[in-house]
Amino acid sequence: MNTVKNYILGNWETGTGVEYTARHAITGEDYAQVSSEGLDYKAILEYGRSVGGPALRKMTFQERGRMLKALALHLTSIKRQFYDVSWATGATKIDSWIDIEGGIGNLFANASLRRQFPDLPYYVDGDLARLSKEGTFIGHHIMVPRHGVAVHINAFNFPIWGMLEKIAVNLMAGVPCVVKPSEYTSYLTEVMVKAIIDSGILPEGALQLVSGKGRGILDHVDFQDVVTFTGSASTGQVLRGLPHINERSVPFNLEADSLNASVLGLDVKPEDPEFALFVRELANEMTVKAGQKCTAIRRAMVPEHLLPIVQDAVIARLQKTAIGDPQAEGVRMGALATHDQIGRVEAEMNKLMVQQELVYNPSLELIGATNAGAFYTPKLFVNTDPFNKTAVHEVEPFGPVSTLMPYKSIDEAVQLTALGRGSLVTSFTSKNTSDIVAFTTEAAAYNGRIHIINEKMAKESTGHGSPMPLMKHGGPGRAGGGEEMGGKRGVLHYLHRTAIQGHPDDITAITQQYQPGASRPEAMPHVFRQHFEELEVGATVYTAKHTVTETDITNFANVSGDNFYAHMDATSLEGTIFEGRVAHGYFILSKAAGLFVEAKKGPVLLNYGIDECRFTKPVYPGATIGVKLTVKEKIDQEKRSEDDVAKGIVKYYVEVYDDTDEVVAVTTILTMVKKLDQS
Repeated sequence: MNTVKNYILGNWETGTGVEYTARHAITGEDYAQVSSEGLDYKAILEYGRSVGGPALRKMTFQERGRMLKALALHLTSIKRQFYDVSWATGATKIDSWIDIEGGIGNLFANASLRRQFPDLPYYVDGDLARLSKEGTFIGHHIMVPRHGVAVHINAFNFPIWGMLEKIAVNLMAGVPCVVKPSEYTSYLTEVMVKAIIDSGILPEGALQLVSGKGRGILDHVDFQDVVTFTGSASTGQVLRGLPHINERSVPFNLEADSLNASVLGLDVKPEDPEFALFVRELANEMTVKAGQKCTAIRRAMVPEHLLPIVQDAVIARLQKTAIGDPQAEGVRMGALATHDQIGRVEAEMNKLMVQQELVYNPSLELIGATNAGAFYTPKLFVNTDPFNKTAVHEVEPFGPVSTLMPYKSIDEAVQLTALGRGSLVTSFTSKNTSDIVAFTTEAAAYNGRIHIINEKMAKESTGHGSPMPLMKHGGPGRAGGGEEMGGKRGVLHYLHRTAIQGHPDDITAITQQYQPGASRPEAMPHVFRQHFEELEVGATVYTAKHTVTETDITNFANVSGDNFYAHMDATSLEGTIFEGRVAHGYFILSKAAGLFVEAKKGPVLLNYGIDECRFTKPVYPGATIGVKLTVKEKIDQEKRSEDDVAKGIVKYYVEVYDDTDEVVAVTTILTMVKKLDQS
């Protein structure tokens, strides 16, 4: 039998005694012993804060992103070993794929977020605020990594995905973590953590593992720490309500199992592809991971007249689902993750049976396995009076159990959805756009995610029960009121926002972004003659000037084909804001480029794009314009291959002004600039 260890304080340690003995979900044999008794949680948290935290905070977002990418590539290369252990949790190959490769996918997705962050250890948030008349006093916001640890308390159903989807985010933010998986399946989490630690890719102290029950793990959290919990709503509420959590204002993110719903649209007919999609989705959510998903469909609402037809179709599909040892040919559904779970599901089932009819309850016929495993057959209920028989909206058997119920209108479907008091996800299957809009906009307040299903998206859809790394995962009310993942939004949860105020020079120095009003020393040599490393934020090129003529306007119209009346027809300007023919905004921008560009070949490789272009004042023939080209921000880029050119992205603030010193156009251009160091 395996002994599951804890990775703490830089070492693998065994807890005293045995807190839990995990049984193999397929064979029923004792499989692993686990304990975290005797661990010093105060020291564990302090180790993360004092060792892991400083190491991560020294890294920029770009470096952290590359670290996550390297880790994802490494784990992908050795993923086979995780499948071998995942079998003991009762998982089929598909179940394991969701857990293992879905988890690794979170690392890849968060690694890609580095392109949305500056090349700094902290994030510059939003736009500057002008706090004075003359512009010598401005404000901004930065978001810095918390000087604490993220404590992740995870559920038993996804031993790998549950960990990786969370640590990918806190590591990207620059915050270390302590992971406490469920002791039921921590033997699989341990294998993943060992692979991560052995890779040497993460700095020491960035990740610690508590494999047992973790009693006391929250006793020493403080306001710089972040706690996340995934599991039962009742347990999560107890932990979130601990007095010291409130007294110390410890951020607590709760993601609880919820009574998710699926709604078949009123427009759908039995012969429509959408009907088959609805049935398939419901059956899949009952059988994938043996229904042990926080996003699984527990309540399925169908138009009243279709209830018998849907019932027959779902049962027919479930009857084709072979249950047994996932390693046996043809098996599509494995076991519950633990034998303990059988009794828990049964207890909740009995509560539902008081109010509704059990219409599908097959006998247990196994392929390649015996009753010694934690097997449980799919159960389908029908509730014909869901507004009065409401246990279905309050009780959740966390297994392959779902209830069909009728509805008469979109409003009723929304009301039934809302009776669940907050869900992680509801899917709506329809091809009627007006119904889709009506349902989504009303039901959204009760859900963390609305998943719209129809034939148009079915080929590429990831399904009702698949939270995506770049989209929010969480829900209101019963679902916990928290948010996980969500792309950039998720990373910001681990950062603290601070207002900074001062002179534009100082705010520029902090943000490493040029702030209007800051000093603009003349660039020597021209910025286009400087390599990426040589450029300084604020360095400015002051160009020669050009007097705009009517010939300029006519020639630009001929070249561009833009003969808009304001540029070409002086007789059509009555009632407009223009006093005469006005120069094209894009001519002003093009002429500005002609003024600031250094024509000879140099470190600038190409123009990468334009951001935030504004034309702020009309330019008439006779006006003289000049340009100030200022280094606004620098963003490092990694080489894609050994043969790739080492380079970075430089943002330039372009300010076009006229002979009255008023700004007529502003924009930000992006250039790709070669580095001196090509290693």
